Parts: sequence; C-alpha cells; structure tokens
Amino acid sequence: MAETREVTAAVLVIGNEILSGRTRDANLQFLATGLGEVGVRLREARVVSDDHAAIVAAVNALRATYDYVFTTGGIGPTHDDITSAAVAAAFGLPLVRHPGAETRLRGHYRPEDVNAARLRMAEMPEGADLIDNPISLAPGYRIGNVFVLAGVPRVMQAMFDGIKHRLAGGPPVLSRSLPLFVPEGAVAAGLAEVQTRHRGVDIGSYPFFRHERFGTVIVARGTDADAIADAIADVRALALSLGAEIGDEAS
Repeated sequence: MAETREVTAAVLVIGNEILSGRTRDANLQFLATGLGEVGVRLREARVVSDDHAAIVAAVNALRATYDYVFTTGGIGPTHDDITSAAVAAAFGLPLVRHPGAETRLRGHYRPEDVNAARLRMAEMPEGADLIDNPISLAPGYRIGNVFVLAGVPRVMQAMFDGIKHRLAGGPPVLSRSLPLFVPEGAVAAGLAEVQTRHRGVDIGSYPFFRHERFGTVIVARGTDADAIADAIADVRALALSLGAEIGDEAS
C-alpha cells in the first residue's frame, strides 16, 4: 500500500503585544489540535513583531516550506494592523478593498459609523477568498496557501472552525500520553530504544514536577492507533523495568 504523504502547516503569530509579554498567545494550542484532527501536522510556529519586512520574510519562507500557513493577528482597524499589506507584498499583489468584505462591513455598521479605519478591515491582497467571521463580522481571507486569521482567540477559533474541514489533510493525528514518576534522565536511554523500534510513531518526553515529585510524561503521536498502542506498551514495560510508578494514561 502506498504511503500517505504527510500534510504540513506552520503558524505565524503577528504582534508586538505577544513579544512584549503584554498578551499571552492563546491560539497556537487550538490550531495545533484542530489541524491534527483533520490530518495536518503543525511543524513550525513563529512569532514576529508588527514589522512589514519581518512579516513579508516570514510569510514567504513558511509558504514555500509547508502546505498551509496560518497567520494570526494584525488585521484590525488600527495603524499597527499591517498584516494584510505585508501578505500582499509577500505575494507581489496589490492591496485592494475586497468588495464582498466592504459589503459586509457596510451592512454591519450604521452609515454614520462607517469610517476609513473600519474600511481598512476590507483591504486584502487582490484575489483573496474571504473567511467568514461569525463573531464580529470582519472577515479573514485566504490567498494561495496562506490563511489570514484574526488574533482575538474567540474570533480566530470561529474562523478556523469554518474552514478546517475543507483542508486537504491526511489521516487524523492521534496521541496517547503516559505519566511516569521518574526523572527524564532515568528513562532517556531506554526511551531512545523504544523510539527505534517504533519509527512510525513520534515519541516525546516532557518532564514535570508536581506534589513534590519529579516525573516524565511520555507522549506517543501518529496516525496508526495500533502502532501507538504498541509503543505505549513498550513504554510501560520500560517503566516497570526501572521500578517507576506509572500514572493514569490519557489520550
């Protein structure tokens, strides 16, 4: 049987407020989970400031490397919302007022409340396809393999939920996790051997400290449930050989 090609994605988080620490990014985990559900592997995430050249460079690098790119932030009505202009420049396209987006905005606001700032939210690269925004109306858009989404988590999530099932992905990405009450260094060598025996499964280890105890969560990810189960069984056997206490498994 032919091997299914892995479909990949990157997320580009845009905004000075993220880099300054003023705002905590709440979108990356949501996107990673949602992409995995439709068989798209999130392989890279970047954070860039509200800098035109930096956004252009990042968009071009990521769209040339991955099947899909999702940007969050910088498409509002204020002077520092420069994502759309930068994305247009990255594609070598003019920034235009999208007639469909303008119609939505004019239909949403009273005529006396439609101003130049609000109409900036209708400016997009020429040829962009709209992404619906059921929360606050101002749409995102897709151009090429780049999806431009809002930064506000509730709005971004609604936008993504509207498009994720139209993405051409592979089999859903599954995962199982097993906490071991043993320091990461104690399982490192044995875990490397488990990974060697299960090359079709991504096995990661993540240390924790809780209730005054050190431990390590082992996470097995892949598209084959049986292969993941076999890998977790080997991790259990490794833990038992080390005399480590095993916690409750989670998916």
